[in-house]
Amino acid sequence: MDLESPLLTIMTALHTPGAVALLLGLTGALSAQTPPGEQPALGSNRITQADITGGGLTVDEVRAAGQKIFSTPFNKLDGYGDGPVNPSDTTSPGGRPTLQNNGTFLRINGLDAQTCMECHAVGSNAVAPFRFAVGGVGGANTNAMFMPREIDVDDEAGNGFAGYDGRFINPPFLFGSGGVELAAKEMTEDLQRYKLVALSQPDTPITLLTHGVSFGTLRWDSGSLDWDLTQIEGIEEDLVVRPFGRKGEFPTVRAFDVGAFQFHFGMQPVEAVGPGNDGDNDGVADEILIGELSALQIFNATLRRPQADPPTPDVLAGEQTFGAVGCAECHTPEIRTRRTTLPLTFPENERRPFVNAYYQIDLVGGNAGFDLHPSGGMVVPLYSDLKIHSMGPELEESFGSPRDGDFVTARLWGIADTAPYLHDGRATTLTEAILLHGGEGQTARDAFDALPDTDKIDLLTFLRSLRTPVDPTGGL
Repeated sequence: MDLESPLLTIMTALHTPGAVALLLGLTGALSAQTPPGEQPALGSNRITQADITGGGLTVDEVRAAGQKIFSTPFNKLDGYGDGPVNPSDTTSPGGRPTLQNNGTFLRINGLDAQTCMECHAVGSNAVAPFRFAVGGVGGANTNAMFMPREIDVDDEAGNGFAGYDGRFINPPFLFGSGGVELAAKEMTEDLQRYKLVALSQPDTPITLLTHGVSFGTLRWDSGSLDWDLTQIEGIEEDLVVRPFGRKGEFPTVRAFDVGAFQFHFGMQPVEAVGPGNDGDNDGVADEILIGELSALQIFNATLRRPQADPPTPDVLAGEQTFGAVGCAECHTPEIRTRRTTLPLTFPENERRPFVNAYYQIDLVGGNAGFDLHPSGGMVVPLYSDLKIHSMGPELEESFGSPRDGDFVTARLWGIADTAPYLHDGRATTLTEAILLHGGEGQTARDAFDALPDTDKIDLLTFLRSLRTPVDPTGGL
C-alpha cells in the first residue's frame, strides 16, 4: 500500500480555487482554512514514491521534480514553520519560538529560509558578480546558526569576541554528491565486513583499509568478549562513513535532508514523523512526502561533479608541492569506486548501505559526469579521505560537544570558486584557510608556511585550477 496515495487523492479532489480543505486523521495535509486564491507552494500534484519506482517517469522528469522541491519557497499551507512553542524544549525543531514574535522566522536557530536554494546558489565567487548555480555554496550571510542558547553580541563578558554557544555553519555546494555518497557507501560496506574478519580471528588487530584510506585497526577481544575500538581513527565506533555535514554526521544526502527540512523550514518529512502525523502541531501533516525526499535525493545525486582546468606547468608544480608538504595525506586527490551506479535506498540502513534499493543512478553516463577508471569502477576526484580529524584549538567550536574540534576533511574539488573557506567561512583567502589548520593538520600547515614564496604561489595556483561546474543541473 502506498501511504502517500490517499493523501494525494484527497488533495487533488479538494484543492480548487477558493476551496476550504479540512483534511483529518491519516489523510494528513491541511487542517486549517485555505484562504481564497491561495494554495500550498508545492501545489496538489505531488510526486510519490510509487511514481518514482513505477517506471513511468524518466530520470530527467524525476530530477525536475527534485529541483522543484529544492527551489520551492514553502509557505505555511505547505507546513512551513514550527507549531506552538514547547516550553520544555525551545531549541529543537518543532516547538521553537519566532524572533520578536513574528510568527514565521527565527533565523538564529533555523526557520531561516524558505528554500534550499537560498543557501545553495553560488556557483562561483571567483567572479564579480558571482555566478549563480543551483546547488552551489552560500556566502557568510547564509551561515546556519545551529542551536545557540546564548549570544554575547556586545561582549559583555569582556572576552574580546562575541561569545556564542551554538554552531556556525557555512553552506557547502552539492555538486558531485552522488559520487561522494557512492564512495562512502562502498567504504562502509568494506568496514562492516572487517568486523566479520575480526570475529573470525580473535585477538588479532585487523587493518581497516578501504579505497586507499586507513581507519586504524579493529580487534575482537576474546577475554572481554567485546570490541577493542581504541585503535580506530577518523570514524565513529559503528564504522559507518558519514561524509555529509561539516562534522561528518550523515552517511547520505537523504539523511542530511531529513534534518535540514526540520531545522531550516520546520517541515516534517513523513519518514521522520510517520504518515498522517502532524509532527510539530502546526496544523499540517504529511508536509514532505517520501517520494518528494526521493526526488530531491535523485536531483542532488545527479548534480554534475566539479572539474579541473587543463594543467599548466605552474599547476603541475603546485600539485607536486601539495603532496610534498603533506596536504594530500588528508585531502586524498581521488577515491576509486568499484561501481559506476549509485543505488539509492529506502528505508536506509547505515550499516548495510546497499539494502532496500529503490533506484539506480548512472554516475558515468548521466548528468553527474564521473570518469571511468581504466581498471574498472570510476574516479571521484574529491580531495578528501572522508575521515574525521581533530583540527586544533583555532578552529574549535563552543557548542559544548566532545567533537567541537573535529571536522570531516573538506573536499577541495571546486575550491577555486567557493570562498569563504573552512566550516564557518572565517577564512576569506586560501592562505588564511591553510594557516588556520591545527591539530592533525599542523604539520602540513607548518610545511606550507616554511615554503619559498614561489612554491606557495604554485600551490595556490594548483588549488585555483579546481573549479565548480558551470551548468551543474545539465539544463533542467
